[in-house]
Amino acid sequence: MSDFNTSKEFKYSPSRHVPFRDVAAIERCRGITSDQICEHHNKDLKIKILDDHDVWFFFIMDIFFRIKEAMESGSRLVMILPQPWPLYKHVAYLINRCRIPCSNLHTFNMDEYANEYGDIAPESWPWSFAHALKKYFYNELDPALRPPESQMVGITNENFKDYGKMIEDLGGPDICYTGPGWTGHLAFADPDAPELPKDLDEYLQSGPLMVTLSPFTLAQNSLHGSFGASGDIAAVPPKAATIGPKQALSAKHRIGLYCIGIDGGATSWQRLITRLSLHGPVSPMIPDSIIQLGKAQAWVSRTIAQNIAIDWAKGY
Repeated sequence: MSDFNTSKEFKYSPSRHVPFRDVAAIERCRGITSDQICEHHNKDLKIKILDDHDVWFFFIMDIFFRIKEAMESGSRLVMILPQPWPLYKHVAYLINRCRIPCSNLHTFNMDEYANEYGDIAPESWPWSFAHALKKYFYNELDPALRPPESQMVGITNENFKDYGKMIEDLGGPDICYTGPGWTGHLAFADPDAPELPKDLDEYLQSGPLMVTLSPFTLAQNSLHGSFGASGDIAAVPPKAATIGPKQALSAKHRIGLYCIGIDGGATSWQRLITRLSLHGPVSPMIPDSIIQLGKAQAWVSRTIAQNIAIDWAKGY
């Protein structure tokens, strides 16, 4: 493994723009091989490598079977869901096919875009996660099987102040799905956001926050298809409303997904941050690192599990 920062010929520190700057921890995590990535001192953190497409298949099926089992038993199910991608329509298809009434289902989006003044994007904005939840999940459900629309909740200006309490009043989340952004953010809570507590204990007790997005997150999301997949950083809103680590940690079950590449290729910004999240220090400077606390599962795609190595064939 090459040490990028301490070559005898040329030494340098990470840019001041890099939020997590512990060079020793970074170098240690760079060196974690695909054969080592599943090993962890917390035996309650179950890390598993899956084929790339299987991660999304498992994700769809996990959502579906949790809904199926809860609804068939007459239990209430409270889910904290990540960005409602079009793949949520596959969950709706399975629910419709199996004729599962979802009256006891409650879903909460984990984050939502906001403008520079802290105004949260409304459901009517086509790029909002609330819009996507209704388009790809709620509206795809047979009307006879849908839960009340008020039970599929996105973050809004009106409910943001009470968002954490709304989840707690239902008994807390039964499941929370997470996955790190480029900076290691948890649900848009970037480590370099000035609003994010930097003390670990304070961070772990934090509820919903309005946060300033990192330039790295703007770059990451500019590669999403919803923003044209063209590096249009001006198209990405500057702030976001997010659940806090308190809500994520309170979930009875937690699953982290580590599987984001660039349009099906081997190149990925997530290969290092996955290792830092799973094996680096638990720190507000790596917000997703709370996956290491308590009981959780982590599903890592084979692409992300690949060793971090220099590839001169791809050039500079």
